[in-house]
Amino acid sequence: MPGPYQVGAYYFPNYHVDPRNEAVHGPGWTEWELVRHATARFPGHRQPRVPSWGYVDEADPKVMEAKIDVAADHGIDYWIFDWYWYDDGPYLSRCLEEGYLRASNSQRVRFCCMWANHDWIDIHPAKYVDPRRLLYPGRVTPQTFGTMVEHILNTYFAHPAYFTVEGRPYFSIYELEKLVESFGGVAQTREALDHFRARTRAVGFPDLHLNAVVWGQPVLPGEKTPADPRRLLADLGFDSFTSYVWVHHVPLHEFPETDYNHVRDCYFEYWDRAVGEIPLPYFPNATMGWDSSPRTVQSEVFRPVGYPFTPLIGGNTPERFREALRMVRDRLDARPAPRVLNINAWNEWTEGSYLEPDTITGLAYLRAVRDVFAG
Repeated sequence: MPGPYQVGAYYFPNYHVDPRNEAVHGPGWTEWELVRHATARFPGHRQPRVPSWGYVDEADPKVMEAKIDVAADHGIDYWIFDWYWYDDGPYLSRCLEEGYLRASNSQRVRFCCMWANHDWIDIHPAKYVDPRRLLYPGRVTPQTFGTMVEHILNTYFAHPAYFTVEGRPYFSIYELEKLVESFGGVAQTREALDHFRARTRAVGFPDLHLNAVVWGQPVLPGEKTPADPRRLLADLGFDSFTSYVWVHHVPLHEFPETDYNHVRDCYFEYWDRAVGEIPLPYFPNATMGWDSSPRTVQSEVFRPVGYPFTPLIGGNTPERFREALRMVRDRLDARPAPRVLNINAWNEWTEGSYLEPDTITGLAYLRAVRDVFAG
């Protein structure tokens, strides 16, 4: 692998117009509307967050070219696009396929996909008491998966900027429970993933690098107790595992804010446990922050009644983020390659975790990445 570190950032592509969103929220809607209308929910709460670049259209190649240059100049090696495909087709794909893939400088920041195969619930925004209407089920048919695989091979893996680990295209899967539900059992799921591997080899790669986002307690079809992650990952044939965000592993007990360094230290405890329990390479996570309050109805009482009404991570200054990155780097240095790190996130504006500049902190979080990993 080139260089001692490979630093990625999750990219959430809901800042461009998508027909599904227009059908639910009205013409021209993007998640920028939630960012614009966010309000302070308690004293000292910094909302709204205003992007320095404005409320740009990420499906515009020129917009994406500017983002790519800033990311590359600050040590971001690749983006992991949250990637959606349901039984009735793709969702939120224009950012990647019309913005990034058509950008003239795309190879400065490589890309890969994390299949965000979760149920899409109408929480944009969510009410205090809400039936959480299901819009698009994460479970797909085997036929849909086969169609997905061919699109991935022909559109993404064929692109020279696709991110690989030891020459193998990196493909991550977010929700293991939904994955197994899609095929009806572990054995059937393994067969489908083996087919994906075979098709990847058939188009000229040595193999597929299959990565699992491990979080929560997946209960498999026909079972009543959570699956053992060690056995599940082995049975499904994954090559590595990772995390999406610190709060998947650390309960936020203090409301309205839980201290950043406390969450960091608890995450490191999870990291130690995870690598002791699962004998696969672990690609760690560094999280910039957490504030999902923009996804709540702003006129509702703000209490901890479940996502997105959750505590914030407080005190996540650029200096503290830089220190967390140094601590992650030191842990990476203590193990053999590959030294891969996934940051949450490039642009999770409505979850309060973003490296993109805002009007208060500017490029400070990106400078922290550059100073620790590229400086």
